[in-house]
Order: sequence, then C-alpha cells, then structure tokens
Amino acid sequence: MSGLPNNVRAKALKLTAIVLVVVLAIAGTVGYQAFRFVRSAPSLDNSIVVFEVQEGQSLSEVARRLEAQRLITDSRKFRAYARIKALASSVRVGEYALRRNMSPGEILKILSSGRSIEYVVTVSEGLNRFEIAGIVEKLGIGSRSEFLKMTADAGLIRSLLGESYSTLEGYLFPETYYVTRASGARGLIKQMVGKFKEKFAKVDLNSDTAVPLTPRQIVVLASIVEKETAAPEERPVISSGFHNRLKKNMRLQTDPTVIYGIWEKTGTWDRNISRQDLITPTPYNTYVISGLPPAPIANPGFAAMQAAAKPAQSEFLFFVSRNDGTHVFSREYGQHKNAVVEYQMNQKARSGKSWRDLKKRTNTPAVVKEARSVPGAKGKK
Repeated sequence: MSGLPNNVRAKALKLTAIVLVVVLAIAGTVGYQAFRFVRSAPSLDNSIVVFEVQEGQSLSEVARRLEAQRLITDSRKFRAYARIKALASSVRVGEYALRRNMSPGEILKILSSGRSIEYVVTVSEGLNRFEIAGIVEKLGIGSRSEFLKMTADAGLIRSLLGESYSTLEGYLFPETYYVTRASGARGLIKQMVGKFKEKFAKVDLNSDTAVPLTPRQIVVLASIVEKETAAPEERPVISSGFHNRLKKNMRLQTDPTVIYGIWEKTGTWDRNISRQDLITPTPYNTYVISGLPPAPIANPGFAAMQAAAKPAQSEFLFFVSRNDGTHVFSREYGQHKNAVVEYQMNQKARSGKSWRDLKKRTNTPAVVKEARSVPGAKGKK
C-alpha cells in the first residue's frame, strides 16, 4: 500500500479493520455457539436412556441416532466437536446409560470410555447349564439357545479347558459375575470357566480316598454331592457314602443323576421324579448304570469339589432325607430301611418340613445323624 495515495491507503486500512472485526465477531459467535453446544444439555430431564453403539457403526450414524433420541440437538456439531477432540474414531461398541440432561461433551466422554452397562449375573451352586441359560436369557445378555450352543461348542471347550468334553457342564463355576451386553454370553462363559480353574487349583487332590479319582471324576462326583445336599457339614459325609459304594461296586442310585438324564434328553424338568424314571435307561441313570455318570450333572462350588476329593472317613452306604435339607445316614440296609419308614413314610415327619429350613439355621451342626439299627434286619440295595 506504500505506493497508494494517503487517502486511498487510509480507506483500505479502515476497510481491512472492518473486515477483521466482522470476521472476529463471526468467529466469536461461532465459538460461543460451539461452547454452548458442548457444555449445554438439551433437557433438564434427568431420566436415563439406554443407548447402544453397535459393531461397525460410524460416528455419523451414532450422532444421527443421538439426535433422533433427543440426547443432542445437532449431530453435525457433535461430529465436529469429536474431530476437534481427536475422538472421532474413539467411540466404542457397548451399551451405555445416558441421562437426558447430559451435555454433548459428557456424552462423548462416556461413549469413548467404553464404560458399558454391567449386568449382575448370580449363579447359585448346583445349577446346571440349562438353568443358567434361562438366567442369561432373562437378563437379556444372550438367548437360552445361544448359551446352550456355546457351552456345547467343541472348539470353545478345547480352547478353555484343553479337553474334548461334550459340554462345559461342571465347569461353569457358581459365583456372581458382571457382564456387559457387548461381551455377552461368550464373555460370561469365559469368566465362569476361568473362575472354575482358579478354584479347582486349590482343591486338595492328594488325599487318601477309598477310590482314587481323576480330576474329571472329582468334578463329576462333586456335582452329585452338590445336588444331594446344601448342608455344609454333610458334603464330606455324602461324598464318603459314594466313595464307599464305588469301592464295593455298588450302583450310586442317586435321584439327581436320573433327573439330569431327562434334562439332557428334553432340555427341561418341571415335575417330580417317578418310579418309571428310575428304571428308564439313560447314560446318567445311576440306578441302571454302574459307577459315575459320564459327565457332571450340575456346576458345583468349591466345598463340594473339596468334599469329592477329600471325603469324610465313614462306613456309610445309605442316606435318606429328613425333609429339612439334611439327611440320616446308615451303614446297613436294615438301618436305611428303618430310616425310610421313619422319615419318608411317616406323614408327621414330613409335615411342615422343607429344605428351605436350612436357611433358618443360626449355626452349623458339628455332627450328622446316623440311623437307628434294626435288630435282625438284612438286605441289599
């Protein structure tokens, strides 16, 4: 501008200044609007919306869905802000709890954090994989059929256990787990098997037992012990009874194995066991087969696994329910027969009793009850 006349140069400088002021004003307005957008919530409503980012969704699609659900007011500004913050590719797959009064900045921070909603999955001792599948479906983290298919997937079983078992029954350790929908049923299964391996490593496998068992057989026996009693003091005694039977080549004759054979065949169980069930052959019916069944019938806890590996020292061969969650034990069939009459055929002994009575106990008895002898009684079972 040095070659221009003074009046022209002055006008040019004045025009430049005006343009600069306008540009700065526009930039300031845009900056202020951007600031307000990032910091301002679209609503005062603090209700929670469950928002899921699915596999393969772009930032544009996520932003459009956020706007459609009125969680943000402008998808373009949201995308621009994500790019400025270098988070455009950091939005992670998952299920998120977003409040309607969150600002876009807060929403972007959550979506890029991966802090998905966690579902609490509580599995009690003694549930089988069919029952666990029902829990999974009820919580909405996977379908029942999907869970059952995965727990029978040969490739997944080998990758988790290094063995070729038909299913993961027995290895889905009962515990409370936290699972996201993104990790789903597969993530839960991996957690459960991982916890089983951690717990089983602490089981004493070097105890002197009536019948030496392999680790697999210990899990099978533990699953039966778990189903037979929920009384802690009885688990080692129940286990000793089964060990003693195995040593004498007696059939185990335990109802839970019969019931599991029906679970395996039909996928369900919703009735009482019948006499016909006891004589109907299945690979799991221990009234028909000798020895242990071919696989676990439930998922045992640590105490049951320890009891299977280290049973009590006893001569018991029989036991019968006292209708309150505990049992009376017998060395001889005569004793057992008497106990059946006393506790099962006597209506007064059954009236008002329930296995739920175990939960009402304030302490754990130190001893178990043995059946009374019947003079001269003989027989076999």
